Amino acid sequence: MPEGHSIHRLAHAFAELFGGQALAVSSPQGRFADGAALLDGHRLLRTDAHGKHLFLGFAAGRVGEGPADADLRWLRVHLGLYGSWTFAGDSTFSGPHAIGAPRRRVGEEEQAVAGIDAAAPGEWTPPAPRGAVRVRLLGTHGVADLTGAAACEVVTPAEKAAVQGRLGPDPIRADGDGEEFVRRAGGRRRAIGELLMDQEVISGVGNIYRSESLHRARLHPRRLGRDVPLARLRALWGDLATLMADGVATGRIVTVDAEHALDDAADPEAARWYVYHRTGRPCLVCGTRVSETDMQGRRVFWCSRCQRAPRRRT
Repeated sequence: MPEGHSIHRLAHAFAELFGGQALAVSSPQGRFADGAALLDGHRLLRTDAHGKHLFLGFAAGRVGEGPADADLRWLRVHLGLYGSWTFAGDSTFSGPHAIGAPRRRVGEEEQAVAGIDAAAPGEWTPPAPRGAVRVRLLGTHGVADLTGAAACEVVTPAEKAAVQGRLGPDPIRADGDGEEFVRRAGGRRRAIGELLMDQEVISGVGNIYRSESLHRARLHPRRLGRDVPLARLRALWGDLATLMADGVATGRIVTVDAEHALDDAADPEAARWYVYHRTGRPCLVCGTRVSETDMQGRRVFWCSRCQRAPRRRT
């Protein structure tokens, strides 16, 4: 499942590539035909991301008319485990080729593709949909196809607000409230490793950021939220905000500081992380072999020396 930084990258990409354009919206697969009909021919005027939810705001009318937010129709997409947006366009179209599943490599990285097709502007023909395309957004110079999403629906502004109201604060958003995260995580009788993956506690954190941020904070995944000092929760939020913002800027999840960087030609992907997918291999800080276990159906990784196991309360 893409982590939150990828969804923010999608929001930026749609704003840059399709912002202000009247888009042809269709559902080649047919499962979203009614929703596509509500948006077809409308202009994409807003993009927003909150955690793992992407919102694309459409309205009728000309650019510059400035429709009120209350008049927007929002396309809400949650990619889930198998969803993906795939892009193509003419020689002026510069953006990601694909964001989402499936992944050919461990982790998440999107390469910017300038001029995906060689055709000159005006000579470009959109490619035929590949696979079960739920939604196709077709603009002047490019196309975006959605496949495999866990959620795809047209919502009103009130419904969008209701979805966001159920979510925890997002470290990447300008309105992300670290104190709200501290309030939701602190004092809880649940493991901090579980809390970081609970989208009602904090939005956008996935398995890589979970394992890596806990290692950087020297917190064992099974330490209870109530046992983590508030100052350390605040520091954890600040570190996640920095790491995830870097992910938005670069399209890569890199958590290793320069002093611990490892030149691992055999596995360059794993060399970007301290513990994630490094089971049995040395921790990049202390050399102890990295451990892993299952936590709510997901693998979590940690260093038994850097992240001491919590003591049981009597």
